[in-house]
Amino acid sequence: MAEKDITEKALEDLVDVFADIVNVLLFDGRNVIDEHDLIEASPYSNYTAHGKVRAQERDVVKYWENSQVRIATIGLENQSGSDNDMPIRVMSYDGAAYRKQFSPDNDNPRYPVVSLVLYYGYENRWEGPRSLRECLDIPDELSRYVGDYPMNLFEIAYLEDEQVNMFKTDFRLVADYFVQMRKNGTYTPPTDEITHVQEVLNLMSALTNDNRFVDIAEDVKKEKKVNMCVVLDKVEE
Repeated sequence: MAEKDITEKALEDLVDVFADIVNVLLFDGRNVIDEHDLIEASPYSNYTAHGKVRAQERDVVKYWENSQVRIATIGLENQSGSDNDMPIRVMSYDGAAYRKQFSPDNDNPRYPVVSLVLYYGYENRWEGPRSLRECLDIPDELSRYVGDYPMNLFEIAYLEDEQVNMFKTDFRLVADYFVQMRKNGTYTPPTDEITHVQEVLNLMSALTNDNRFVDIAEDVKKEKKVNMCVVLDKVEE
């Protein structure tokens, strides 16, 4: 796995941040998913292409369980640009997760798989397909027989201020950065203290392609209270 991929996923992989993202984007900020009910899941699955078995990897995925009963599999996928194949990729990830539940002697209830695509672009809206049918050239004669598979796309930079303020973890700082950049083209840092300093800096570096965020990480962590004001001062230095 590339180092950039690892650092980009580190913040969202934290259970408090993962639960926070899902609760705001899917449940309007209600505390439906408790972080203690999230269990690590393998991001890897296989598929066959051109006669060869190939591996595919999700960005972040967790099981949602309650009293050892599995309720759902939930995955997050990060995108900094539009991807014309994204609906197909999401369908492939979800299909692999459903396939794991299939066996003739499986008496356990089948549970849903939900994927969220987090798009961080702020200069343009998502321009790619949002569903399987939009990816395909479908003859008119077959159109009525071709099923669809929409993806759950969330454009982080285009969230309303009320939605951004619903986030209770460091993800609020990330979302606020991209919303401000979309609206103003500049960023005024808030004074909120950062809890997961290294993970926030890693994600900001990956999404902005600015290595200064990770270069100043060790200096920043020496401060008694770290907020985005401190981070930007160190970056400018």
